[in-house]
Parts: sequence; C-alpha cells; structure tokens
Amino acid sequence: MSGRKSLWAELVKGLWSESPTFRLLLGICPTLAVTNSARGGLSMGLATSFVLISSSTIVSLIKRAVPTQVRIATYVAVIATFVTVADYVLKARFWDISKELGPYVPLIVVNCIILHRQESFSSKHAVHFAVVDAVGMGLGFTWALTLLGVIRELLGAGTVFGARVMPAAYEPWVVMILPAGAFLTLGVLLGIMNHIQSGKGAR
Repeated sequence: MSGRKSLWAELVKGLWSESPTFRLLLGICPTLAVTNSARGGLSMGLATSFVLISSSTIVSLIKRAVPTQVRIATYVAVIATFVTVADYVLKARFWDISKELGPYVPLIVVNCIILHRQESFSSKHAVHFAVVDAVGMGLGFTWALTLLGVIRELLGAGTVFGARVMPAAYEPWVVMILPAGAFLTLGVLLGIMNHIQSGKGAR
C-alpha cells in the first residue's frame, strides 16, 4: 500500500505542488512561445511529455552503467535521440502542427524540465518511479501550456482549438496572441496559483 501511495504522490506532484510551469518555473521559453493557441500549447506539451517519459525510462535503466564524468553528455544524447523522433514524426504525420511549433520542437533537447528530471530523479530511482515521475511532470507541463493556450486564443481570437466560442460582436484582444500576451497571461496565472498555495499554507 505504501508503494502505491508513493507512486501516486510521484504522479500528482507534477500537476500542482511541483508543477514545472507554475511552481518550478521551468521550460518558460516554449511556454511563452507556442501558447498563442490551444493547439500549440497541447501539441508542445505532448511532444515534450513523449521526450521526457522516453528519456527518463532509458536514463533510469542505464544509470549504473554511465560514469559520473559523462552523465550529462549521456543524458543529452538520450534526450536528443527522442527529440529527433518527435520532430520527424510531427513533420511526417502532422505537418501543420510541426509548422506551427517551428524550431521549438528541436529545442526540446535543451528544455530544462527534461534535463532537470534526469539529473535530480531518473538517475537516482528505479525505472517504475522514473516513469511515473515523468508522466506526472509531462501531464503538469501539458495542462499548463494548454490552459495558457486556451486563455490566449479565447481572448485573442475568440476561438478555442479553432472553434468559434465568442459571439460575432466580440472584439479580440490582439495583444493576447502577441508575446506581451504570453507574459501577461502567465503572470496572472502565477499570481492566482501563488494565492491559492498561500491560502492552503495558512490553514
């Protein structure tokens, strides 16, 4: 039972208490760059999750075989392999999404969320814990980017995932789909999250 509780704790921590976006403030570059639409946020979250889960699995399996002196280089090589897979699959099967995400898919290789989890968790835990941790962190990153994308697209274009939501008379806030809108939305959400967290701590 305690093992199940531990696995559950590792899974859910990425959704809130250690949210990569809202608590740890990791991976902010793609968070700001691709969330001008809900589809962009969801797609980047899923691509990053694939790389994170795959690389965490491999790093946990080979951790004892990798010399300490070359561990970072090894992690980067593993991550880069799965980033290449994700990039090629998107280009081959989902060209529109690949074009929308642009260079930010190849740049997943330097996403600090992924390297951070390899160094701080996967290289120190058994593979089942590493996978569960990666799934939780991936889900946390994905829901955060999707939320940002939904808000920005809704206010900036009146749509969500391309479907019209706002009435025809709605005047879009163009700033929301511009870089400034990313900073504004993230700042407001961080304020809300911090307020909720401080309220929990006061109880």
